[in-house]
Amino acid sequence: MQKIDKTLEEWREMLDPAQYQVCRLKGTERPFTGKYNSEKRAGTYSCICCGLPLFDSQTKFDSGCGWPSFYAPIEDSAMIEIRDTSHGMIRTEVTCAQCDAHLGHVFPDGPPPTGLRYCINSVCLDFQPRD
Repeated sequence: MQKIDKTLEEWREMLDPAQYQVCRLKGTERPFTGKYNSEKRAGTYSCICCGLPLFDSQTKFDSGCGWPSFYAPIEDSAMIEIRDTSHGMIRTEVTCAQCDAHLGHVFPDGPPPTGLRYCINSVCLDFQPRD
């Protein structure tokens, strides 16, 4: 996979303020406010920064947490997991393997078959519906 390397200024010019805050500065959107939290159509969710396909709608589920949740990425290699000890918690951050965009976190409380819950900010995603 070809790594995308841009300066923060280049990302700032490319992204809207909310996308920049979450994807490049590791922010988060408020729960239950993201445009894909209740999305039910079939399709593919890709990284808003670089277009890398991340999740298929078949792995999306309603976790009740307020952010789009998935039990598996399209490819394990699409994401990098990083230990996150911010805010007095120990979590696992997930970033895009191609452009290092912060996407959200993964937790071990999801449904079968993986038992994982990828809790992802809508603002980090672009959705392409299937025809």
